[in-house]
Amino acid sequence: MARTPSEQDLLSTEILNCGIESSGPNVGSVTFSVRVRRRLPDFLQSINLKYVKLGYHYLINHAIYLATIPVLVLVLSAEVGSLSREELWKNLWDDARYDLATLLGFCGVFVFTVSVYFMSRPRSIYLIDFACYRPTDDFKFVEQAKRSGKFDDATIDFQRRIVQSSGIGDETYIPKAVMSGENCLTMKQGRLEASMVMFGALDELFEKTKIRPKDVGVLVVNCTIFNPTPSLSAMIINHYKMRGNILSYNLGGMGCSAGIIGTDLARDMLQANPNNFAVVVSTEMVAYNWYQGRDRSMLIPNCYFRMGCSAVLLSNRRRDYHRAKYRLEHIVRTHKGADDRSFRCIYQEEDEQGYRGLKVSKDLVEIGGEALKANITTLGPLVLPFSEQLFFFATLVWRHLFGPAEKTTQQQPSSITTTKPYIPDYKLAFEHFCVHASSKTVLDELQRNLELSDKNMEASRMTLHRFGNTSSSSVWYELSYLEAKEKVKKGDRVWQISFGSGFKCNSVVWQSMRRVKKPARNPWLDTIDRYPVAL
Repeated sequence: MARTPSEQDLLSTEILNCGIESSGPNVGSVTFSVRVRRRLPDFLQSINLKYVKLGYHYLINHAIYLATIPVLVLVLSAEVGSLSREELWKNLWDDARYDLATLLGFCGVFVFTVSVYFMSRPRSIYLIDFACYRPTDDFKFVEQAKRSGKFDDATIDFQRRIVQSSGIGDETYIPKAVMSGENCLTMKQGRLEASMVMFGALDELFEKTKIRPKDVGVLVVNCTIFNPTPSLSAMIINHYKMRGNILSYNLGGMGCSAGIIGTDLARDMLQANPNNFAVVVSTEMVAYNWYQGRDRSMLIPNCYFRMGCSAVLLSNRRRDYHRAKYRLEHIVRTHKGADDRSFRCIYQEEDEQGYRGLKVSKDLVEIGGEALKANITTLGPLVLPFSEQLFFFATLVWRHLFGPAEKTTQQQPSSITTTKPYIPDYKLAFEHFCVHASSKTVLDELQRNLELSDKNMEASRMTLHRFGNTSSSSVWYELSYLEAKEKVKKGDRVWQISFGSGFKCNSVVWQSMRRVKKPARNPWLDTIDRYPVAL
């Protein structure tokens, strides 16, 4: 009999605060509390066929040559195979000597076809290098809590344990205005934090790549909450005195997945503007979004979000092939905003006291799972080996053809065994995984659903522990971790996947152009020997 998932299947439990009762009538007895969470839906057991078809559409959209070239090769092979070596050489020599017009015509058509092919194909997009900003030690959360004088040692220790139970360590960074007692929700504080993190990341990027700011032709900046006038992109242009014809874009309100959206926009701009550089800056202003009310669902972002910023340099110049670190392979974007529940699962509003903040729905994990399912189902045909696609597609078609026969009732049990779809092994498609470090719960459920190993999830978990949730820049801190560990080899494929409000889930695939040695500048360098840590 087919088994439908019950409400209990969607819940997970976690034992917290184990200890010995020190007072009261139950003194000396063992005590503990249990936390119940909604788990990520088992989306690999309910795959929608339309997303599979969408992935294959992306695969063959620009691949007409896959259908024509085999036919031409087959015809030519049949023609050549019917001739002996002497006859073939005689025909070629005779054609070259006595039918010069045909030979020149053939060469002309061949050169024209090759030229059209190379002129029409999109230019390769190269990632030259990237930088992630790391604040100084006086911005650490625990250090500021101690200096503020607002908390005693017991309270600080309690906060540390609560944060660590979420997979976040005590070395993450928050703006000083949060603990100083001054109003941190002002435009002045927002601009101060923005200039510190953005200019810090860009200074490092320009130093590493030896690129002048005036050489940048495309600038994309994304920040969800803080959107001043003039824009953050204008702040960067003014600070670095960039050229007047630069194509600048400022993305706001797009959540933690906006970094990949910015990369997609930069790719499109580079395709339309050859021989150019593009810079993508991804950040979030923590102080400007700090919630000061008491609504628990709106306090969640305070627990997870931390300071961070990344700056990425992209190029479409063919001469940058030899110095680039990675080549852009695929970008797949999924948007579930048409569904009202998905649209409101992360919503900025005021509470009953008038304090502004982000309200996080209790259905966030479930909604995120649906968006993730659609995204990876579309991505699968683009990246999975042919053998994996064949097994996956065969079992998927079988379920859709014979699925109705599996619907039975308790009164009429069926002897037909439910056919589960073949779960593709994404570890065969990618060597490295950079999953958006949103929270420990999401990473746990994602690892379970995709059947990833602890090693696959190491970069994401360690980034969450060391830097917290840095919003759209977190996937770059994870790639920095892999580079600091010298794990990226030539030809390796890196999968960056992120999700955010809207609700959106986006993926980008990079292929390493060379073995990446430990960088001279990296936010992990002085702590990398301590990682991975036991969580």
